[in-house]
Amino acid sequence: MKKLFNKKIVFAGQRKAEEIKSIIENYGGTYLHRPAQGTVFLNDEQLEKDVRNIISGYFDWIILTTGMGSEALLKKAAEINAEKAFLEELRRLSIGIRGYKTAKFLAGMNLESAVRDDDGSNDGLLRELRKHHFSGKKVAIQLHGERAPKLIEFFKEQGAECVEIQPYLHVPPNEETMKSLVNEILQNDIDAVYFTSKPQGRFLMEFARKNGVAEEVTQAFSEHVVALAVGKVTAQTLKEEGINRLVVPDHERMGSAIVELGKYYEDRKE
Repeated sequence: MKKLFNKKIVFAGQRKAEEIKSIIENYGGTYLHRPAQGTVFLNDEQLEKDVRNIISGYFDWIILTTGMGSEALLKKAAEINAEKAFLEELRRLSIGIRGYKTAKFLAGMNLESAVRDDDGSNDGLLRELRKHHFSGKKVAIQLHGERAPKLIEFFKEQGAECVEIQPYLHVPPNEETMKSLVNEILQNDIDAVYFTSKPQGRFLMEFARKNGVAEEVTQAFSEHVVALAVGKVTAQTLKEEGINRLVVPDHERMGSAIVELGKYYEDRKE
């Protein structure tokens, strides 16, 4: 029997929904899509200014924190016929990166990082950055949908000049979608919720608190609904929101998490 047979799995992410659907169904599960975040790209005018600022040679370092944000910068450079100049500047800059998707982006561009996180988190990136000196340096920081106060504070304490680049922001998801998800959790209509980024758990619990059912939601996750996190960073955010019974893969990959969920259910049968 397939490992997710008779299991209803909610996918709370946005990207790669069809790929995740295929994997869940191949394992015998039922796929439900309830996006728990919305992503809105910021105005093109600001992003163009940011890209031109990078190309100008003003910076000494650039910190890339997501593959999605890095791709947005490259796409904007291509739109203004400056892709070659943008990539040449990245080759000159010292690059710090967070996350395997950002590493994959760099590899695809034949670029190398000077600093990489040790665990996929901003804290892991900070640990590695502390091995370098930034006094008097100019640093561009590509953020990932929300501010990164620890990173900013670190560079300021080091005496560096920081410029924040925000290609996109995470916004709250559709209220009807969240209402459906919360009802499914509370009514024991689903078996697991798959979270793929930090904002998803936060938006879910913000909605639950607003509707007076936060305690009931966390209780459901402790009893009959499994919270599946794509990696350590997402898992930590869920814990901060009071969701502690988690399934997390050793390697942060979207497919690997579903494999881990299958193992979880398989082990419970024994």
